[in-house]
Amino acid sequence: MAGLGLSAGRRLIPVIPPITYPGHIAMYKVRTYNKISIKGLDRFPRQSYEVGSDIAHPDAFLLRSQKLQGIDVPASLLAVARAGAGVNNVPVAEYSKQGIVVFNTPGANANAVKELVMAGMLLSARGIVDGMNYVQSLADLKDPAEMSPLVEKAKSRFAGHEIRGKTIGIVGLGAIGSMVADMALAMGMTVIGFDPVLSIDAAWRLSNEVSRMENLQSLLARSDYVSLHVPAVDATRHMLNDDTLAVIKPGAVLLNFARDAIVDSAAVLRSLDSGRLGKYVCDFPEPALLGHPRIIAMPHIGASTEESEENCAVMAANQLVDYLENGHIVNSVNFPKISMERSPGTSRITFSNDNVSGVLGHVLSILANHQVNVVDMMNKSRGELAFNIVDVEKKPCEEVINAIKAVERVIRVRVI
Repeated sequence: MAGLGLSAGRRLIPVIPPITYPGHIAMYKVRTYNKISIKGLDRFPRQSYEVGSDIAHPDAFLLRSQKLQGIDVPASLLAVARAGAGVNNVPVAEYSKQGIVVFNTPGANANAVKELVMAGMLLSARGIVDGMNYVQSLADLKDPAEMSPLVEKAKSRFAGHEIRGKTIGIVGLGAIGSMVADMALAMGMTVIGFDPVLSIDAAWRLSNEVSRMENLQSLLARSDYVSLHVPAVDATRHMLNDDTLAVIKPGAVLLNFARDAIVDSAAVLRSLDSGRLGKYVCDFPEPALLGHPRIIAMPHIGASTEESEENCAVMAANQLVDYLENGHIVNSVNFPKISMERSPGTSRITFSNDNVSGVLGHVLSILANHQVNVVDMMNKSRGELAFNIVDVEKKPCEEVINAIKAVERVIRVRVI
């Protein structure tokens, strides 16, 4: 890798050259936070990667729940991969300004969350928890003949209803939401959904048996169960509030295994106490919710399975390797998806820039003026940012790279 920097008016971000092994194999450095599955760590080839929690001058961060806000950004940092879907623990906007690509792992924990949604529905539909607690209250009895009639007499107190034939409304039809939809269909439920920003990929995954609602209110009014699967962003903060809960179907069960910020807990309590909302099942306990007879709160265990943690770690590691070694971007939350087959015998230049006209043309002019022949190239943009991959016949000299770094609105440059 070569040096990099920022254009005029931006803070200079130099790259610390990687350690190399004999044979000119690049050594990349990855700093880990939290406990990362060994299956994920094994994705980094030992001959070309140094991985650990105390790595100095890292090229990348790999983390789960560690909050990066307030942590110094190493000048060497190129990418951050979060082994999970949410990135509220990563200062994405700050990193974007420095050309740091932020990855997440959407879908890697989807099955784990889907299965917990099923458990939440069943727990809310049947008197399972209360019934189990009642049975445990009989622990002092020693005679089975004495216990049996007591259990038979009390079981009517824990009667519930079946899920089959009920309607579930799914808010957010991405990786998890579409799996919840398939599960609900298999259980004989009617499935309706609402997602104002449904992607093309998500639409292809979605069963044609799912009826799409035009707005949230229509979904809430028709659903016996409402399951939330949207990210926590400004647009979704407290989307379940006094106004929206006012139109929810009386007696409906609200399931939140997405993010706590999506639901206004005070509004939920008011709706429960008024008798409008039937039950609230969530993965985000807080003091105000505890002890309420119609709230089932779990300790944020939606993705806490061995398989989910392995899947997330493997996906995050694979994305870092592909970016560091090839400049490819997939599942980034701030930069566009981009990949290009490597032309044999070429050097690869990648650079990020503000998404304004003229930057790419300026860079290509620099290459032409220095007689650097472009073999292949690709340019993609997303919002205010753009990313470019340019394969050239020979490794560009330092003068060429410095000229590219000096182009106005160029953020970061690498030679791979």
